[in-house]
Amino acid sequence: MSESSDRRRHAPAAERNREPILSVLQQILPTTGTVLEIASGTGQHAAHFAPALAPRHWLPSDPNPEARESIQAWRSEVDGVELHSPLALDVMRADWSQIILDWKQHHRDHVPPIVALVAINLIHISPWAACQGLMAGAEILLPPSGLLYLYGPYRQGGSHTAPSNEAFDLSLRSQDSRWGVRDLEAVVALATTHGLTLTQVIAMPANNLSVVFCRHALERDDN
Repeated sequence: MSESSDRRRHAPAAERNREPILSVLQQILPTTGTVLEIASGTGQHAAHFAPALAPRHWLPSDPNPEARESIQAWRSEVDGVELHSPLALDVMRADWSQIILDWKQHHRDHVPPIVALVAINLIHISPWAACQGLMAGAEILLPPSGLLYLYGPYRQGGSHTAPSNEAFDLSLRSQDSRWGVRDLEAVVALATTHGLTLTQVIAMPANNLSVVFCRHALERDDN
């Protein structure tokens, strides 16, 4: 593939954090099923995780068409069927979970059920509405005991965990006042309203956290 035709995007942070994140995913994910990645960005994570996590399937997504081009380009470098083509998803749209339900119905004969949602560096580089939409969709899409995995920086107890995170927060807010490092307690409280229970908070390199939620069964009619 020539440099001019290579659609793959590269993010240094994705290169740095992929191994620590993969190590956590290998420990927490169910041994089978499909993992839906929200806001897959460049596609570097998808291309790295899918082969390492087989036989699990990896379903990337992103609202940005240029990002989806990059994801597809990275996908072309990966052998095997476990990495799927990226979907056009925006968790701030009320119908985003229906897109996944339709995709599941269309692929039900050859793709295992979705057992986990993964969102890496999403909720601080987006409006709070993205976190709200993500939690609402997780409630609909995840089965009982399904997992939601979040990665990124957080405030804890109302304070930043490191000066670098505070500086990052200021930088984000200067770009868009709706962005910013979130309070972990607020994220957990929101998740609770959508049937998700916090199960693990794991310290990661560069003052980031892996935050793991489990979907518990609700008394409702899903038919």
